[in-house]
Amino acid sequence: MKNILTEENINKLKEELEYRMTVKRAEIAKEKLVAAAHGDRSENAEYKEACANYRENDNRIQYLLTMISTATVIDVKNQDKSSIGINSNFKMKFIEDEFETVVSLVTTLDADPENMLISIESDLGKALVGKKVGDIVEVEAPSEKYTVEILEIL
Repeated sequence: MKNILTEENINKLKEELEYRMTVKRAEIAKEKLVAAAHGDRSENAEYKEACANYRENDNRIQYLLTMISTATVIDVKNQDKSSIGINSNFKMKFIEDEFETVVSLVTTLDADPENMLISIESDLGKALVGKKVGDIVEVEAPSEKYTVEILEIL
C-alpha cells in the first residue's frame, strides 16, 4: 500500500503516534492496574475494558506505523499550478447532467467526499491528476463510467 501524503500529513501522523506510544499507553496501563486491583479479572468489566482499550490503541499504532512507512510524500510547494494536483481547488462539470461543482483534490487522510474534498487515490482523483483547464476526462468508477470537464483551476 502506497499512500500519497503531504509532509503535513506525515507530521500529524507522527504526532499522534508519539502521543499513543507514550501518553495513551501509560494511561491505559494505569487503568489496567487500577482495574486489576479490584480482584477477579475473569469477571472484572473494568479490566476487560482496559484490555480492549490497550488492543485498540495498539491497532491504531500499527496503522500509523504502516501509513508513515509506506507513504509516498509529495512536495505541494513545487507542484505545477496550471494542472490539477494535491490541494488543487478547481471547478468541474459532470457532462451527463451539466452539474458544475468546486472540488478540492486532497490526500486520503483529508478526504471528505460529502464536502467535495476528493482523495487523490479515488477513481475521480486518479483520473484528474495532471489535467488542465478544458480537459474532458472519462472516469471509470466501479459502478459506472462518467465524464467530467475541467472548467477552471482556482
